[in-house]
Amino acid sequence: MTMVVGMCRTFRDRSLDRCFQCFPCLSDPARRSSLGLKVALVMLHLIYAGILFLFDSDLIQKAKREPWYTALYLLLFFATLVQYFITSGSSPGYVVDAMRAVNETNVIYKKSSIASKQPASSKNGSLIVTVEGSQSARSFQGNNVASWTKLVMDMYPLGTPIRTCTCSYCNVEQPPRAKHCHDCDKCVLQFDHHCVWLGTCIGQGNHCKFWWYICEETALCLWTGILYITYLKANISRAWWKAAIMILLLIALSISIIFLLLLLLFHSYLVLTNQTTYELVRRRRIPYLRGIPERVYPFSKGVCSNLYDFCCVRSCSYSLESLPSAQELEEKSRPYTCLDVLTCRCC
Repeated sequence: MTMVVGMCRTFRDRSLDRCFQCFPCLSDPARRSSLGLKVALVMLHLIYAGILFLFDSDLIQKAKREPWYTALYLLLFFATLVQYFITSGSSPGYVVDAMRAVNETNVIYKKSSIASKQPASSKNGSLIVTVEGSQSARSFQGNNVASWTKLVMDMYPLGTPIRTCTCSYCNVEQPPRAKHCHDCDKCVLQFDHHCVWLGTCIGQGNHCKFWWYICEETALCLWTGILYITYLKANISRAWWKAAIMILLLIALSISIIFLLLLLLFHSYLVLTNQTTYELVRRRRIPYLRGIPERVYPFSKGVCSNLYDFCCVRSCSYSLESLPSAQELEEKSRPYTCLDVLTCRCC
């Protein structure tokens, strides 16, 4: 018996070694777990759609009469899966990458200054690093390109020690709104949360993609739920075992719809106010947010500007936001009046 168990273990180890040689990504337990979740999510989508088309003969007849209806459903189905993989494979915006871009800009600036005596652009390929709300923004794109340490320290109030904004794990200076993710083992710009289902962090670089994925997933689940309810209304008395399967799947789908709707509303609120989940949940523990009233959004520029930055700017650049001054915080905490509404102060 012991010999048989030993042979089985040897065969298993050899099989795993061959598998890891063919697919090196599977040798990492974290990647295996992430890949398993991706396979499970795709299979879950296929099961719900497959059972629907397998059981509902009326839906197939409707697809023949109105092919556009089924085509739109399948288009949303595949678009949701594509958006899922795009989001899971996208970078959330790491502090190390932004720091590297600044350092490369410094090198380009020095070389161009020696060659032509003209300042270099802050554009690095398709990557642009911009600093908002501070004097360092002008010096970064002007004649004196700032180092990463100076760039970060200028975003904090005067007198802030460098050790308070240095990550103890990565040993890099974190700009405001950045946080170290222990799952990714990297500091993320505008860290929101680490999504287990996606296997990546949600930050400045992929928060917009994440919102669109939630929106598409919610729409797909709602549409699938409507098709399930339509089938049960017409066929609940025909085959009880089919109805039982559909009811069980519909219950699980209803729970998912409620969760997705709440998640979509929550992240829509975060987008409109320019906040992150981490900042909202841990507001009292974040040093630079402790003294700010809870109903004051320190990084908000107005609804329209927040939407524009979220949808159009963050996909092509790293935007480093400075901490607002006391005067700006006082202006943001001022109650809205009728005149403010007419002058579009909230926008």
